[in-house]
Amino acid sequence: MEQWITRTTVLNQGTAEEKRSEILQYFDDTFSLEDQLYAIPAGDQAFFLRAEPLRHPLIFYLGHTAAFYINKLITAKLTTTRINPSFESMFAVGVDEMSWDDLDSSHYDWPSLAAVREYRQLVRAFVEQQILSLPLEMPISWEDPFWVIMMGIEHQRIHLETSSVIIRRLPLEQVRQLAAWPVCGQSGEAPENSLVAVRGGRVVLGKERTDPLYGWDNEYGNHEAEVRDFAASKYLVSNGEFLSFVEAGGYHQQRFWSEEGWKWRSYARAEQPLFWIKDEQGYRYRTMASLIEMPWDWPVEVNYLEAKAFCNWLAENRKAPIRLPSEEEWYHLRGLEPIADQPYWERAPGNINLEYWASPCPVNRFSFGEFFDLIGNVWQWTETPISGFAGFEVHPCYDDFSTPTFDTRHNLIKGGSWISTGNEACRDARYGFRRHFFQHAGFRYLESEQPVALPEAMYETDAAVSQYCEAHYGPSYFGVENFPLAVARQALAVTAGRPRAKALDLGCAVGRTSFELAREFAFVQGIDFSARFIRIGFQMREKGVIRYELVEEGEIVSFHEHCLAEFGLESSRDKVEFSQGDASNLKPRFRGYDLIVAANLLDRLYDPAKFLTTIHERLNPGGVLVLTSPYTWIEEFTRRENWIGGFRQDGEPHTTLEGLKEILQEHFTLLAEPLDLPFVLRETGRKYQHTLAQLTCWERR
Repeated sequence: MEQWITRTTVLNQGTAEEKRSEILQYFDDTFSLEDQLYAIPAGDQAFFLRAEPLRHPLIFYLGHTAAFYINKLITAKLTTTRINPSFESMFAVGVDEMSWDDLDSSHYDWPSLAAVREYRQLVRAFVEQQILSLPLEMPISWEDPFWVIMMGIEHQRIHLETSSVIIRRLPLEQVRQLAAWPVCGQSGEAPENSLVAVRGGRVVLGKERTDPLYGWDNEYGNHEAEVRDFAASKYLVSNGEFLSFVEAGGYHQQRFWSEEGWKWRSYARAEQPLFWIKDEQGYRYRTMASLIEMPWDWPVEVNYLEAKAFCNWLAENRKAPIRLPSEEEWYHLRGLEPIADQPYWERAPGNINLEYWASPCPVNRFSFGEFFDLIGNVWQWTETPISGFAGFEVHPCYDDFSTPTFDTRHNLIKGGSWISTGNEACRDARYGFRRHFFQHAGFRYLESEQPVALPEAMYETDAAVSQYCEAHYGPSYFGVENFPLAVARQALAVTAGRPRAKALDLGCAVGRTSFELAREFAFVQGIDFSARFIRIGFQMREKGVIRYELVEEGEIVSFHEHCLAEFGLESSRDKVEFSQGDASNLKPRFRGYDLIVAANLLDRLYDPAKFLTTIHERLNPGGVLVLTSPYTWIEEFTRRENWIGGFRQDGEPHTTLEGLKEILQEHFTLLAEPLDLPFVLRETGRKYQHTLAQLTCWERR
């Protein structure tokens, strides 16, 4: 597999032109490698099968990694060019954050495989030109244009792995074993595992912004912890070792499982690991594209819930505190040996980076001092739910990479697998998955008396999000009515006596207006571009409560909690749905509304005229469009040539209201005189923004 040895780029060495050429090669290698992965499905039909019920079929991911480049380049304001707006909407957001018991049965009208492959080639050529033309200065930092290029490449490499898991779930007749993806031919009896004593110590986690390698936002910041002495298993748990748990009836004894784990096991009717295939002769093993004799000395691949149940079973048998490692303990183990980081090794020290096989290998194949597989072979589950380190900041071009996983429901996997490349194969990589997910992941166990520090559901600490939580659900300030409530009241008043089947709250932020509209509407959809905002609406809908902190002054904060019940909105929960989306490029399914509210959205759009000239297509005849905006036109959000007002035209002032009338008059009638609505946004205990937004109501003819 030597032809696939591609390593993440060092971003602080070499000249600008050398680095431009290197990144272009890294990009092309990544695209080519992904194309070779998608040669494994045996025909067109395989791309449209829902092999993994919690994820889209492969056709989505084939388009998703390409669309990601375009969407992020537009978000970063590095281009205004779209290759295929429909595809860049359809392939924008997946369903990887679903719960195991919340299956998505939506129908998707996927394009043909040929159309998606043609789109990928157009995107590839476009991004190559961007790499050749965008400004590049050394070193490359996360504010630079080339950080967005690296973001696209590393994102594509993540999906090499996630797509390989989906391919592994396809029926065997839908895949083909290719010589380019060789399965390890080494296997034998499982070695006897044992515990090796480890002296504790202090670990320091988190990267500096000056780190020479690309990183995702959750890798930065600082975290320090003291690790006590412990003993860890010499090997990853093998298929042979896990067999004892299966044969002991571990999948049928509830006491070994967490409450979440037992619910999943009962729902999935799991009897053994997913990739063990039972027949008359016993167990066989499913690789990505083959069914082979059971390699008992390869690492078992399970989800966290299964790994935790095994540890509980082993703890009972040995009468010892057996559990999975914490993130800190995993780093401490890795630090026992001088393991070079990818991309600095001459050859991978373990089964990682696609440098050996396209499968796991025996757990006693790669040694690191007294231990084996400290990195590589399969990912290793930890006890630690992912959260941000102190100093965590969201990257503005990808605000939903990490923050949706900071919910205590996503546990960290560490160390990488045989197919982990690029950033995934680096020491500081931090990926969190829901505990029921499968991701080429196994585990090692340890014995320790040290309790694991588990984060509770975090108070929202993102300053901008917290401010909007307060604006939507907090008290009124200076006698000014709650703005989202006021907008909803105006919208409900103007729709009195009209159909109220379905409403759209576009730019819904953290969701208050959506819930208020659901008092009278049968169904309300809330859409916002920012995942940071939209997840608060999700949380309020699912749990009925949100918690957040507000800055009082300096480092002093206060903590706040609000629930739907205090506003009499409990009955609205089941009538509201939240989605992430781009108001200027909405998916076709968002249509057929009796009301659309777009509150304080207009002057934040990169193309407001496109939005206004197409929004009638999503309203029913006689439906109402409610717009509010302070008309704060600034080039940070909207290029000067795209403003629809706030400038002089032919020497005379041209207001936004005049611009609205010009654009909307073809399809809409203004229902009433505009109304000024005030709103207050609290920044600190002594600093507030007081703004007037103009509200206009329009009826579609």
